[in-house]
Amino acid sequence: MPNGYEHIRIVLVNTSHPGNIGAAARAMKNMGLARLYLVAPKEFPSEKAVWRASQALDVLDSAVVVDTLDEAIADCGLVIGTSARGRRIPWPLFTPRECGDRVWAEAQTHQIAIVFGREDRGLTNEELHKCHYHVHIPSNPEYSSLNLACAVQVLAYEIRMSALTEQEGKPITLEEWDQPPARADDVERYYEHLQQTLETLHFLEPGNPRQTVTRLRRLYNRIRLDQMELNILRGILTSVQNYIFHTKNKIRELEDKLPD
Repeated sequence: MPNGYEHIRIVLVNTSHPGNIGAAARAMKNMGLARLYLVAPKEFPSEKAVWRASQALDVLDSAVVVDTLDEAIADCGLVIGTSARGRRIPWPLFTPRECGDRVWAEAQTHQIAIVFGREDRGLTNEELHKCHYHVHIPSNPEYSSLNLACAVQVLAYEIRMSALTEQEGKPITLEEWDQPPARADDVERYYEHLQQTLETLHFLEPGNPRQTVTRLRRLYNRIRLDQMELNILRGILTSVQNYIFHTKNKIRELEDKLPD
Protein backbone atom coordinates (compact mmCIF):
# COMPACT_ATOMS: atom_id res chain seq x y z
CA MET A 1 0.00 0.00 0.00
CA PRO A 2 1.24 3.56 -0.66
CA ASN A 3 2.54 5.46 2.34
CA GLY A 4 -0.26 6.83 4.52
CA TYR A 5 -2.94 4.24 3.88
CA GLU A 6 -1.49 1.90 6.50
CA HIS A 7 -2.10 4.53 9.21
CA ILE A 8 -5.84 4.77 8.51
CA ARG A 9 -8.32 2.41 10.15
CA ILE A 10 -12.05 2.06 9.71
CA VAL A 11 -13.80 1.24 12.99
CA LEU A 12 -17.29 -0.32 12.99
CA VAL A 13 -19.09 -0.32 16.35
CA ASN A 14 -21.59 -3.06 17.29
CA THR A 15 -22.45 -3.91 13.69
CA SER A 16 -25.60 -6.03 13.78
CA HIS A 17 -25.64 -7.47 10.24
CA PRO A 18 -22.48 -9.35 9.20
CA GLY A 19 -23.21 -8.61 5.55
CA ASN A 20 -22.52 -4.95 6.26
CA ILE A 21 -19.08 -5.88 7.57
CA GLY A 22 -18.26 -7.70 4.34
CA ALA A 23 -19.62 -4.86 2.21
CA ALA A 24 -17.60 -2.32 4.22
CA ALA A 25 -14.45 -4.40 3.65
CA ARG A 26 -15.15 -4.36 -0.09
CA ALA A 27 -15.71 -0.58 -0.05
CA MET A 28 -12.43 -0.11 1.78
CA LYS A 29 -10.41 -2.21 -0.64
CA ASN A 30 -11.94 -0.37 -3.61
CA MET A 31 -10.31 2.79 -2.25
CA GLY A 32 -7.00 1.32 -1.05
CA LEU A 33 -7.79 0.97 2.66
CA ALA A 34 -7.10 -2.30 4.46
CA ARG A 35 -7.26 -1.82 8.24
CA LEU A 36 -10.65 -2.79 9.63
CA TYR A 37 -11.47 -2.75 13.36
CA LEU A 38 -14.69 -4.29 14.69
CA VAL A 39 -15.97 -3.31 18.13
CA ALA A 40 -18.14 -6.07 19.63
CA PRO A 41 -19.84 -7.13 16.37
CA LYS A 42 -23.08 -9.04 16.82
CA GLU A 43 -21.97 -11.82 14.46
CA PHE A 44 -18.42 -12.34 13.25
CA PRO A 45 -16.84 -14.36 11.70
CA SER A 46 -19.74 -15.08 9.35
CA GLU A 47 -20.34 -16.60 5.93
CA LYS A 48 -22.60 -13.64 5.15
CA ALA A 49 -19.66 -11.29 5.66
CA VAL A 50 -17.45 -13.45 3.42
CA TRP A 51 -20.10 -13.50 0.67
CA ARG A 52 -20.54 -9.68 0.71
CA ALA A 53 -16.78 -9.02 0.85
CA SER A 54 -16.31 -10.51 -2.66
CA GLN A 55 -12.61 -10.07 -3.51
CA ALA A 56 -11.79 -8.21 -0.28
CA LEU A 57 -11.29 -11.32 1.86
CA ASP A 58 -7.81 -10.14 2.84
CA VAL A 59 -9.34 -7.08 4.53
CA LEU A 60 -11.88 -9.28 6.27
CA ASP A 61 -9.33 -11.89 7.36
CA SER A 62 -7.05 -9.28 8.92
CA ALA A 63 -9.86 -7.45 10.75
CA VAL A 64 -9.11 -6.72 14.41
CA VAL A 65 -11.95 -7.56 16.79
CA VAL A 66 -12.02 -5.73 20.15
CA ASP A 67 -14.51 -5.35 22.98
CA THR A 68 -14.59 -1.57 23.33
CA LEU A 69 -14.15 1.59 21.29
CA ASP A 70 -11.35 2.66 23.62
CA GLU A 71 -9.33 -0.38 22.53
CA ALA A 72 -9.95 0.35 18.85
CA ILE A 73 -8.69 3.96 19.01
CA ALA A 74 -6.14 3.76 21.85
CA ASP A 75 -3.02 4.56 19.79
CA CYS A 76 -4.65 7.10 17.45
CA GLY A 77 -3.69 10.76 17.26
CA LEU A 78 -6.83 11.68 15.30
CA VAL A 79 -10.30 10.18 15.78
CA ILE A 80 -13.26 11.22 13.61
CA GLY A 81 -16.77 9.99 14.38
CA THR A 82 -19.62 9.82 11.87
CA SER A 83 -22.77 11.63 12.95
CA ALA A 84 -26.09 11.72 11.11
CA ARG A 85 -27.72 14.46 13.17
CA GLY A 86 -27.05 17.60 15.16
CA ARG A 87 -26.26 17.24 18.85
CA ARG A 88 -27.36 19.20 21.90
CA ILE A 89 -23.76 20.22 22.41
CA PRO A 90 -22.33 20.87 18.91
CA TRP A 91 -18.92 19.45 18.04
CA PRO A 92 -16.33 20.55 15.45
CA LEU A 93 -17.77 19.20 12.19
CA PHE A 94 -16.19 18.18 8.86
CA THR A 95 -17.75 17.70 5.48
CA PRO A 96 -16.68 14.42 3.79
CA ARG A 97 -14.22 16.36 1.62
CA GLU A 98 -12.69 18.15 4.61
CA CYS A 99 -12.51 14.80 6.36
CA GLY A 100 -10.62 13.26 3.43
CA ASP A 101 -8.10 16.10 3.33
CA ARG A 102 -7.50 16.09 7.07
CA VAL A 103 -7.17 12.31 7.29
CA TRP A 104 -4.76 12.04 4.39
CA ALA A 105 -2.60 14.94 5.56
CA GLU A 106 -2.26 13.55 9.09
CA ALA A 107 -1.91 9.92 7.98
CA GLN A 108 1.67 10.64 6.99
CA THR A 109 2.73 10.87 10.64
CA HIS A 110 0.34 9.03 12.98
CA GLN A 111 -2.53 6.60 13.42
CA ILE A 112 -6.05 7.72 12.49
CA ALA A 113 -9.49 6.19 13.11
CA ILE A 114 -12.79 6.90 11.38
CA VAL A 115 -15.57 5.52 13.53
CA PHE A 116 -18.96 4.31 12.28
CA GLY A 117 -21.85 3.44 14.59
CA ARG A 118 -24.70 0.95 14.65
CA GLU A 119 -26.97 0.57 11.64
CA ASP A 120 -30.10 1.61 13.54
CA ARG A 121 -28.86 4.41 15.81
CA GLY A 122 -25.28 5.31 15.00
CA LEU A 123 -22.80 6.24 17.71
CA THR A 124 -23.85 7.13 21.25
CA ASN A 125 -23.12 10.59 22.63
CA GLU A 126 -20.46 9.08 24.90
CA GLU A 127 -18.72 7.49 21.90
CA LEU A 128 -18.89 10.70 19.88
CA HIS A 129 -17.35 12.58 22.79
CA LYS A 130 -14.22 10.46 22.35
CA CYS A 131 -13.73 11.92 18.85
CA HIS A 132 -11.78 15.06 17.94
CA TYR A 133 -14.15 15.84 15.07
CA HIS A 134 -17.44 14.63 13.66
CA VAL A 135 -18.19 14.15 9.98
CA HIS A 136 -21.64 14.37 8.41
CA ILE A 137 -22.58 13.09 4.96
CA PRO A 138 -25.19 15.54 3.58
CA SER A 139 -27.72 13.09 2.16
CA ASN A 140 -31.26 13.77 0.94
CA PRO A 141 -33.19 15.08 3.98
CA GLU A 142 -36.30 13.27 2.75
CA TYR A 143 -34.45 9.95 2.84
CA SER A 144 -31.29 10.49 4.86
CA SER A 145 -30.60 6.95 6.11
CA LEU A 146 -27.36 5.67 4.56
CA ASN A 147 -26.40 2.02 4.51
CA LEU A 148 -23.30 1.46 6.66
CA ALA A 149 -21.15 0.23 3.77
CA CYS A 150 -22.29 3.17 1.62
CA ALA A 151 -21.16 5.60 4.32
CA VAL A 152 -17.79 3.84 4.48
CA GLN A 153 -17.55 4.08 0.68
CA VAL A 154 -18.22 7.83 0.66
CA LEU A 155 -15.52 8.67 3.20
CA ALA A 156 -13.03 6.17 1.79
CA TYR A 157 -13.55 7.75 -1.64
CA GLU A 158 -12.80 11.22 -0.29
CA ILE A 159 -9.60 9.95 1.32
CA ARG A 160 -8.64 8.38 -2.00
CA MET A 161 -9.28 11.64 -3.85
CA SER A 162 -7.10 13.53 -1.37
CA ALA A 163 -4.32 10.99 -1.89
CA LEU A 164 -4.59 11.29 -5.69
CA THR A 165 -4.53 15.07 -5.45
CA GLU A 166 -1.24 14.85 -3.58
CA GLN A 167 0.15 12.46 -6.21
CA GLU A 168 -0.67 15.10 -8.82
CA GLY A 169 1.70 17.48 -7.07
CA LYS A 170 -0.86 19.34 -5.00
CA PRO A 171 -0.06 18.28 -1.42
CA ILE A 172 -2.40 19.11 1.43
CA THR A 173 -0.51 21.20 3.95
CA LEU A 174 -1.36 21.63 7.61
CA GLU A 175 0.30 23.78 10.23
CA GLU A 176 3.63 22.35 11.35
CA TRP A 177 3.89 21.31 15.00
CA ASP A 178 6.86 20.51 17.21
CA GLN A 179 5.24 17.61 19.10
CA PRO A 180 3.12 14.62 18.05
CA PRO A 181 -0.58 14.72 18.97
CA ALA A 182 -1.52 13.02 22.21
CA ARG A 183 -2.80 9.47 21.80
CA ALA A 184 -6.45 8.76 22.49
CA ASP A 185 -5.75 6.45 25.43
CA ASP A 186 -3.49 9.05 27.09
CA VAL A 187 -6.16 11.73 26.66
CA GLU A 188 -8.79 9.43 28.21
CA ARG A 189 -6.58 8.95 31.25
CA TYR A 190 -6.24 12.74 31.48
CA TYR A 191 -10.03 13.16 31.48
CA GLU A 192 -10.31 10.64 34.31
CA HIS A 193 -7.56 12.47 36.24
CA LEU A 194 -9.24 15.83 35.61
CA GLN A 195 -12.65 14.66 36.82
CA GLN A 196 -11.15 13.12 39.97
CA THR A 197 -9.33 16.36 40.76
CA LEU A 198 -12.37 18.56 40.15
CA GLU A 199 -14.45 16.31 42.39
CA THR A 200 -11.81 16.54 45.11
CA LEU A 201 -11.99 20.33 44.81
CA HIS A 202 -15.81 20.08 45.05
CA PHE A 203 -16.04 21.83 41.69
CA LEU A 204 -17.94 18.79 40.43
CA GLU A 205 -20.45 16.73 42.32
CA PRO A 206 -19.08 13.16 42.52
CA GLY A 207 -20.93 10.86 40.14
CA ASN A 208 -22.95 13.74 38.66
CA PRO A 209 -20.70 15.90 36.45
CA ARG A 210 -23.68 16.91 34.25
CA GLN A 211 -22.46 18.56 31.04
CA THR A 212 -19.32 20.13 32.48
CA VAL A 213 -17.03 17.22 31.62
CA THR A 214 -18.57 16.95 28.14
CA ARG A 215 -17.87 20.61 27.46
CA LEU A 216 -14.32 20.24 28.80
CA ARG A 217 -13.84 17.30 26.43
CA ARG A 218 -15.03 19.46 23.55
CA LEU A 219 -12.61 22.22 24.57
CA TYR A 220 -9.57 19.94 24.67
CA ASN A 221 -10.57 18.03 21.52
CA ARG A 222 -10.97 21.32 19.67
CA ILE A 223 -7.47 22.36 20.74
CA ARG A 224 -5.94 18.94 19.84
CA LEU A 225 -3.46 18.55 22.70
CA ASP A 226 0.03 17.40 21.83
CA GLN A 227 1.94 14.95 24.00
CA MET A 228 4.03 17.59 25.79
CA GLU A 229 0.98 19.73 26.58
CA LEU A 230 -0.80 16.69 27.96
CA ASN A 231 2.17 15.86 30.19
CA ILE A 232 2.17 19.42 31.54
CA LEU A 233 -1.56 19.29 32.32
CA ARG A 234 -1.20 15.93 34.05
CA GLY A 235 1.64 17.39 36.11
CA ILE A 236 -0.54 20.35 37.16
CA LEU A 237 -3.33 18.03 38.28
CA THR A 238 -0.88 15.89 40.26
CA SER A 239 0.49 19.01 41.99
CA VAL A 240 -3.05 20.12 42.89
CA GLN A 241 -3.84 16.69 44.33
CA ASN A 242 -0.58 16.66 46.31
CA TYR A 243 -1.30 20.12 47.69
CA ILE A 244 -4.78 19.05 48.80
CA PHE A 245 -3.39 15.90 50.40
CA HIS A 246 -0.66 17.70 52.38
CA THR A 247 -3.02 20.51 53.39
CA LYS A 248 -5.52 18.02 54.78
CA ASN A 249 -2.74 16.29 56.72
CA LYS A 250 -1.60 19.61 58.24
CA ILE A 251 -5.17 20.39 59.27
CA ARG A 252 -5.48 16.99 60.94
CA GLU A 253 -2.18 17.54 62.79
CA LEU A 254 -3.42 20.91 64.07
CA GLU A 255 -6.74 19.41 65.13
CA ASP A 256 -4.93 16.63 67.00
CA LYS A 257 -2.92 19.23 68.95
CA LEU A 258 -6.01 21.11 70.08
CA PRO A 259 -7.04 20.44 73.70
CA ASP A 260 -10.11 18.27 74.17
